[in-house]
Amino acid sequence: MEAVIYICHGSRLQEAKQESFALIDKVKKNISVAIQETCFLELQEPDLAETVHKVVNQGATKVVIIPILLLTAGHAKKDIPDMIENEKRNYPEVKFVYGRAIEVEPKMVDILVDRMKACTDNLKEMDVLLVGRGSSDVSAVKDTERIVSMLRTHFPQNQIDKCFLAASQPKFEPFLLEKVEQGKSVLVLPYLLFTGLLDKGIKKYIDSLDVKEGQKILLADYLGHHPNVVEVLAERVAEAREGADGYATMAERSS
Repeated sequence: MEAVIYICHGSRLQEAKQESFALIDKVKKNISVAIQETCFLELQEPDLAETVHKVVNQGATKVVIIPILLLTAGHAKKDIPDMIENEKRNYPEVKFVYGRAIEVEPKMVDILVDRMKACTDNLKEMDVLLVGRGSSDVSAVKDTERIVSMLRTHFPQNQIDKCFLAASQPKFEPFLLEKVEQGKSVLVLPYLLFTGLLDKGIKKYIDSLDVKEGQKILLADYLGHHPNVVEVLAERVAEAREGADGYATMAERSS
């Protein structure tokens, strides 16, 4: 019997946990597997070990694990594979299949386009700042730049830059502050899947800025409510169910 486990990052905010469950519930409706469960990498329960135990007790002999992560970085390359190795030792009779993160995906760029257009009818005079979580993984930073490049093809007239909330340069706060001090109007575009402390921190910082008359700093919605997210995640489940033998590390799957 087959089971699918969706592993989300986790947040200290209960609201983010509720959003995670709500999103995965929508994905589940597109997947013809009887056993489907959601767990969290950190900060929230249940964790992967508890969830694997649960699905195995329900009779699962094959477990497909899908990381609900935007990009391939440390969590996807090391943390989750290490957890899966532990579960393989605990359940040697069970086949584990590891899917891949969302990664660089045109449908996700389409969400960004929708988010921008929802903010204003007049984008021509605005700089756009794509804000990522940030990572010490160089490939994740490069993937963010690829997303920016794809976004530029939709809005060639706009100055579009990337910045990060942690672990990568340039940092969001000083980068945005510099644009504000230059008198520019800016559309801030969070590349975040759910609400959380990072999303709320962006809004708090924007609200603290002293803008000039006629200058605008707009904040777009994050990604998770968009139907394209459900579609892409359903595709990732299908890929893993059909194409993987055992599980590959995210680094290998992404190369």
